[in-house]
Amino acid sequence: MEFSRPYLKVYEQGGVEWDLKIEPTALHSLLFNSAKKYPQKTALIFYGHKVSYAKLAEAVRRATSVFFELGLRKGDRVAVMLPNCPDFVIAYYAILSLGGIVVNTNPLYVEREIQHQVNDSGSKMIITLSDLYFRVKNIRESTSLEKVILTGFTGKPETLSNDTLWFPDFYAQDRPPALEVEINPMEDLAVLQYTGGTTGVSKGAMLTHYNLYANSQQTDHFFIGEEKKQLTLTVLPLFHVYGMTSCMNLAMAAGTTMILVPRFVPEEIAQIIKDYKPTFFPGVPTMFIALLNCPEFKEYDAVMVYNSGGAPMPVDVILKYQKLLAGTNTEVGEGYGLSESSPTTHCNPIFGEGKPGSIGIPFPATDAAVLSPTTGEFLPVGEVGELVIKGPQVMKGYWNMPEQSAVTLRDGWLYTGDMARMDEDGYFYIVDRKKDMIIASGYNIYPREIEEVLFEHPKVQEAVVAGVPDAYRGETVKAYIVLKQGDTATLEEFQAYCKEKLAPFKVPKKYEFRDELPKSAVGKLLRRKLVEEERKKLEEAQ
Repeated sequence: MEFSRPYLKVYEQGGVEWDLKIEPTALHSLLFNSAKKYPQKTALIFYGHKVSYAKLAEAVRRATSVFFELGLRKGDRVAVMLPNCPDFVIAYYAILSLGGIVVNTNPLYVEREIQHQVNDSGSKMIITLSDLYFRVKNIRESTSLEKVILTGFTGKPETLSNDTLWFPDFYAQDRPPALEVEINPMEDLAVLQYTGGTTGVSKGAMLTHYNLYANSQQTDHFFIGEEKKQLTLTVLPLFHVYGMTSCMNLAMAAGTTMILVPRFVPEEIAQIIKDYKPTFFPGVPTMFIALLNCPEFKEYDAVMVYNSGGAPMPVDVILKYQKLLAGTNTEVGEGYGLSESSPTTHCNPIFGEGKPGSIGIPFPATDAAVLSPTTGEFLPVGEVGELVIKGPQVMKGYWNMPEQSAVTLRDGWLYTGDMARMDEDGYFYIVDRKKDMIIASGYNIYPREIEEVLFEHPKVQEAVVAGVPDAYRGETVKAYIVLKQGDTATLEEFQAYCKEKLAPFKVPKKYEFRDELPKSAVGKLLRRKLVEEERKKLEEAQ
């Protein structure tokens, strides 16, 4: 079977160029170019406070100078552990300006998770909230950290620890500019984006300046119509690859405005939509489901584009939005991406037909195909195989993992591990995940990491973790546990134990004690059988 591109017909009919030419460019130029074009335009809105492009660019230049004075040099890694706020944006582009590498770090991480990611990446600095400093302080001696930099939403604390710096001081006053650093966009890394857990399955996707710059240009080109991108509701975390590209880097590329929101609260988002009328709202399915059930959500047609990603969007939810927005100019679409691809590779086109249940067509300058898992050959329309992707947004490889990189990247193709099919129009559908990764509320969760934590419990003989169906979160984490003979335990005991060891979104929501777990003939625990049992229970209950 030869490789084919039926999706090119959709581009031709929509009058949009697929063969997009993207020049290798340093990622931070997105901000500085827009600051030159639109100096007085608002770049950020944060709790009513507005920051222009000119002021944002100046803050980044000043912070860059301080980072240089502190010894940050090209190739050095800096962990950024912040929620959505202006300081995230400033720190991000300042680090890139010196050729530094941003290590996106989830603020929900507990100490063991922070320690692992800092050490694995070799980060020499970390930027985080003053309220989270205690976590860093407790593990600092066991890490490679040389500097700890703090910020906060309520101003500088009266007393600041001697071993920390205050980030807002970095850009509070004029400073001589730092030396300009030469960037090779094709080779130099901009971001280490970790794919999940903190043990053997945790991998740092090496994203170059070109990877991320290209994906911002592809996104800007794909979502035609400047008015649709003028005001982006940014509640997706910027430390997540989806929020980083589809909100922050896209806004900088298009010279538009971001409304920064640190956390998702349905009532607050409904009020923001009413007050600001954002035109572009990237989110995960749980956000859109919650809004559907929020009485305050009445200005839904103020948003021009709702774009769902991060996890499969239930078809009935898409249909409900389409019914709600019938007769308006609002578009509702679903896309697909991975940390390894910066992230977006597919989306339902606003310039063509949207197909509920589909992840859409490949992005501009992006090829996608379905391969036979046995022969490795291209499969025809309708047949299920492994989804592979080729494009300028595909990562350079995994950090310090050459063997894993060689398995995932072959002959220029990114092997996603997801099973998919393509229809006759070139739209792709994810059928199942080849991996055992759980996606709950848009977060990627790896069962092995949770299992290892459970195995550390003195009462556990066997444990397996699976993602089971959940009407709200898409999937939820369930732990199946076999206790050692003679031991007893409660669900509350394990809930408390896991909360100490794992970030909140990884803590199992359900637990089940069993006398034994299903195994294969060679003794391998059969996770899939447990998931099938859960689905059967759900069907019977309905």
